[in-house]
Amino acid sequence: MKSTTEDVILSIDEGTSGTRAAVVGRDGHVSCLEYAPLQVDTPRPGVVEQDANAILEKTLAVCRTAIARAHAENKRIAALAIATQRCSAVLWDTRTGRALVPVMVWQDTRYVDELNRLAPDWDRVLVRQMGRPVGVRSPYLWATHHLRETPAVSRAFDEGRLAFGTIDSWLLWHLSDQRACVTTPTNVTSGSAYVLAEHRYHLEWIDALGFPRALLPALREDADQFGRTRADLLGIDVPILACAGDQHAGAIGLGCLDREQAMCVHGTGSFVDVITGPVQPANAGLHDGTLTMTARRAQGVSHFAVETFVATTGSALNWVCEKLQWFDDAKQISQLAATAGTSRDVTFIPALTGLRVPAMEPAARASLTGISMATTRAEVARAVLEGIAHSVASCIQSNEEVSGVRVSELVVGGGLSSSSTLLQIQADLTGMPVRRMAETDRASLRGIAFLAGSSGLLWNSLQQARATLATDAVFEPSVDAAERQARRALWHARVEAELAQARHFKNVSTGELPR
Repeated sequence: MKSTTEDVILSIDEGTSGTRAAVVGRDGHVSCLEYAPLQVDTPRPGVVEQDANAILEKTLAVCRTAIARAHAENKRIAALAIATQRCSAVLWDTRTGRALVPVMVWQDTRYVDELNRLAPDWDRVLVRQMGRPVGVRSPYLWATHHLRETPAVSRAFDEGRLAFGTIDSWLLWHLSDQRACVTTPTNVTSGSAYVLAEHRYHLEWIDALGFPRALLPALREDADQFGRTRADLLGIDVPILACAGDQHAGAIGLGCLDREQAMCVHGTGSFVDVITGPVQPANAGLHDGTLTMTARRAQGVSHFAVETFVATTGSALNWVCEKLQWFDDAKQISQLAATAGTSRDVTFIPALTGLRVPAMEPAARASLTGISMATTRAEVARAVLEGIAHSVASCIQSNEEVSGVRVSELVVGGGLSSSSTLLQIQADLTGMPVRRMAETDRASLRGIAFLAGSSGLLWNSLQQARATLATDAVFEPSVDAAERQARRALWHARVEAELAQARHFKNVSTGELPR
């Protein structure tokens, strides 16, 4: 008896630390998963780079293996969907198809001083139209410097063979038979030159950065017709139907589609998004660390979100385990924390690279306070997890204030979401249920497939695709409001003490001590 062929979508999830490919079926199941790690280089402070050619080669390799596995399992690939890291920029030669310089990765801050000088004249304008200030990095300013300072780049531009874009542009240019240089709203928003309400570039800001308008990638939608895959590269000829930023693909893959839904993805850092739907946030610019994002755009309609993140949560656990060697691994921290029941007012602030909430203060540092002779190792472990949960609670509060919506439930994903102890603490500190979805580590792969296949290919709508998702566990608050408020008050007091100390040392270094 001949087995039935299953239609699937091939999904790419190209992140900062690695690139993945898998296929997603009508039931939402992710299979044939392949992964390859990627190297990140930091040759000097503030500079973060990757090799674009290696990103392409490794992405092709995982795709080819996933495709072979899918064929062996009698799965028919019906379309390609692509999720990528956001705001990492590439300059390449359209004649050779090779990158001319290393990628500027999204953590790069090499031109922050130059951007700070522009901020007083531009922040108010940009916040009003783009939902974000000048910021600490710009792919356009980076490209401008290469055009001035790198002969191979300026020569390619003069000869009409230079292309510029983010990782989505780079992969689409190679994988699509259209060979067009394009980008999508969920990716371009992070570059801080996209007018949210009008789906266009802020050309005056682009001009102020010295970037040539001719190099701007064409704006498409996140769910769109991007041509067909090049059979000479992938061995398949199928339509490319979606391309989006990885965080936003992850939101879709966790089922966060509607206004007032909130999501937290725990990775190296913890990113908290609140969906506002087709309505822009009510109070954009209220908090420096809370930015307006395009959650997705399709059929001429944009949906928005606000996003706040804590840069060092997962990395804080790695730090206390690997550098301080206080614990074996993150799993042991969670196990010990579960035995403590309380931290007995020991407080950990995971500000290894500064604070974003409740205030932007790059000079703030991590701290562990409230320790006495009676403090146990298990209480320190619990304090570490509470520090993460408090930080996420502060992100939710900032998001609510900026978005103008109230959050009733937090959906979580990412590696740290496997800690039931952390999620119970999170529920207690926010006073809202925390929902952990099944297979959260594959949310971006699933979400980008949902976006590609929800116009009749596999599903009739995103809502129908979302119905395939399963909940792993729901954590309900277990403490009363009085205890919650007391714990939050202690946290805020200790964060304020750290902020005051950071500001004091900044004043000392600049000679601006109060009289």
